[in-house]
Amino acid sequence: MDRCGWAGPEQIYVDYQDTEWGIPEYDGRALWEKLILDGFQAGLSWITILKKRDNFRRAFAGFDPEVISGWGEAEVRALLQDAGIIRHRGKIEATITNARAVLELGDFSAWCWEYVDGEPLRNNWTTMAEVPASTPLSEQVSKYLKKAGFKFCGPTIVYAWMQACGLINDHLVTCPRHLQV
Repeated sequence: MDRCGWAGPEQIYVDYQDTEWGIPEYDGRALWEKLILDGFQAGLSWITILKKRDNFRRAFAGFDPEVISGWGEAEVRALLQDAGIIRHRGKIEATITNARAVLELGDFSAWCWEYVDGEPLRNNWTTMAEVPASTPLSEQVSKYLKKAGFKFCGPTIVYAWMQACGLINDHLVTCPRHLQV
């Protein structure tokens, strides 16, 4: 059986695909962290984010929305100087905005899992070409997030996030993880 086609030969990709991607995540803070990282990934390769993930966690206070929601221009300026992360003002400011928005939503895990009735949706793709970039569900979730004040959460980002967090099982049927997840 072959791994999913996006999991390149680099060990960091293999480890991520084998131990994290697509596994149902129920921790609200971790769900929010992954949404933020998917937003930072827009326009870049995912391996860039994986290689910088520990730096992001350090720079963004462990992705604690309670802490980040109180940040302002001084923290933005400091983050723009941090070579360990993606130094994009819009994405940094969006993280602060999103911290405030996620706190307003309340139990983020319950909110996320409500969209799939508490169970991962399971697809049965045989090739990467079949996997969509977005779906009506990711469009619906994206629309709600934007209405709630979130930034950098378009339908494509939301779909990638739903895959990564195991809300949707998009491991190819040829991947050993498909049945395990």
